[in-house]
Amino acid sequence: MKEIIQFEPLYQERIWGGCALEEFAGRTLPGARRIGESWELVDRPEAQSVVRDGPYAGRTLHALLTEQAAEIMGPGWPAPRAFPLLVKWLDCRERLSLQVHPPEPAAGLLGGEPKTENWYIAAAAPGAAVFVGLEPGVTRDQFERAIASRTLEACLRRIPVVAGDSILVHSGTVHTIDAGCLILEIQQNSDTTYRVYDWGRVGLDGRPRKLHVRESLASIQFYGAVDSPLVPAADTPAVLADSKEFRLRRVPLATGAEFRVAGRQQPRILSVVAGRVRTGSRILRRGDNALLPYAGSFAFAALEKSVVLVTEHFAVLGS
Repeated sequence: MKEIIQFEPLYQERIWGGCALEEFAGRTLPGARRIGESWELVDRPEAQSVVRDGPYAGRTLHALLTEQAAEIMGPGWPAPRAFPLLVKWLDCRERLSLQVHPPEPAAGLLGGEPKTENWYIAAAAPGAAVFVGLEPGVTRDQFERAIASRTLEACLRRIPVVAGDSILVHSGTVHTIDAGCLILEIQQNSDTTYRVYDWGRVGLDGRPRKLHVRESLASIQFYGAVDSPLVPAADTPAVLADSKEFRLRRVPLATGAEFRVAGRQQPRILSVVAGRVRTGSRILRRGDNALLPYAGSFAFAALEKSVVLVTEHFAVLGS
């Protein structure tokens, strides 16, 4: 398997979603729904990416991994193991709920899955922000009182963002995304989210959405939390995230510049967040994501000034 693999997006309706992907990525979204998430690469029992075109069109990601694990992930990758990451677009037309994903110890006790994730801000309205972590000195008792008094925002670390910024959010970090952000999220393969607070909002069915206060309080790291520094937008190459779950690199390309990926090293994910690039007969446009199998060598030429993100170091055996 020596060609890039692209998948059909799986669109998810969310009360806070919108239609920003229509303009940003030139997509036709389903109906008049609020599309909050587009799952670009996923291998879960309840959701499977399906190959868009080429010789494997119609095959699920899990089927490919079962049949050709060594070609895609590298020698020794156990075929039954699911793809370790989930890649999605988030269109945050409104503020998301205040939430947390459990770290490994809490996940085991609560029956959930840990989720460390990276947010690349692809577009942001003026004054946009994210909330990641707690203000210094906030204790569990203070946090619980703020839940009761509906004053949680004062407990949170607010980070203004612009297009091109990036931030790594570790499991156990309380967080939310404010309105006006379009984000590419690279995350562990997990769908466990505990809502602490939902700002008094109701869901698509007109009812308040379920909260998970007990689980959230058991998951939030009030002491010894890992910092989540923002990597600011720039026109230079940079490592945006380097965690035990994955590494993410920013690769800016001038018009005509070429970016090469050597084969038989590791699988990678390539995401186009600005411009257009060509590889062979394929053109990847802003908003596109592709899986680069272990067995292939690839060259990408920028058709205009472009920025690609490369996710790597996720195929760790025994993890």
